[in-house]
Amino acid sequence: MIIIGEKINGSVPPVAAAIQRRDEALIRNLALRQTEMGADYLDVAAGSSPETEREILEWLINIVQDTVETPVCIDSPDPRVLVDMLAIAKKPGILNSVSEEHGKCETVFPKIADTEWKVIALTCGNNGISSDAAARFNIAAAIIEKAEKYGIARNRLFIDPLITALCANANSLPDFTSALSMIKKQYPDVHVTGGISNSSFGMPCRRLINQQFLTLAMAAGMDSAITDPVSINIRSALYAVEALLGRDRNCRSFLNAFRKGLIRK
Repeated sequence: MIIIGEKINGSVPPVAAAIQRRDEALIRNLALRQTEMGADYLDVAAGSSPETEREILEWLINIVQDTVETPVCIDSPDPRVLVDMLAIAKKPGILNSVSEEHGKCETVFPKIADTEWKVIALTCGNNGISSDAAARFNIAAAIIEKAEKYGIARNRLFIDPLITALCANANSLPDFTSALSMIKKQYPDVHVTGGISNSSFGMPCRRLINQQFLTLAMAAGMDSAITDPVSINIRSALYAVEALLGRDRNCRSFLNAFRKGLIRK
């Protein structure tokens, strides 16, 4: 399971406040804690206006890279910002994200074609997000075909079938897992990811919903998640599901995590 730590995001109030006062210590602590808890990549998002995004994103990336060796997942809705940030990255990570909207793939793919950079691709287009699994699959297929034209291997793609808020869409999980299954059946080499906390937005008991969404999505074939590795609920679900799905030989990782107090007893 590939974990992309979600906590360094300027749309989160404590992080936004830290950015405003240029609190490097808080950002360093978030990078360290997520790395210690097993994050494979650290998502870094400015969450600011277009006028300040480049400057803030560069500041955040430099702090993270100065603190940990974990590669960054550079997060911006603007593909031009994504490619501009490539120059300051010390090692290849993930770009988050492209989609079928307004030529985003055509902006990003040529810049990473001959590199080891990976990319998250959202299954939305100029008409927004469809609840139809087949429509999401078709967008994913179109993006995969574009990537192949640039020589980008499928295992460098993280397809995100888009997790919607349960409070707005009662079929949030079935919509996601239906698209996930279609994508994995046709393209088993691509990764499938998603922002787990999106599912619980606007709901009480968010930790419970996030944990159960993660469990069911992993069982359906999701092999990556944008989530909070520091959360003991999330970590507990990750170790338990990996063991239950036969991905943890002799339950070694689960047992080691239990002994170290990394999962809920």
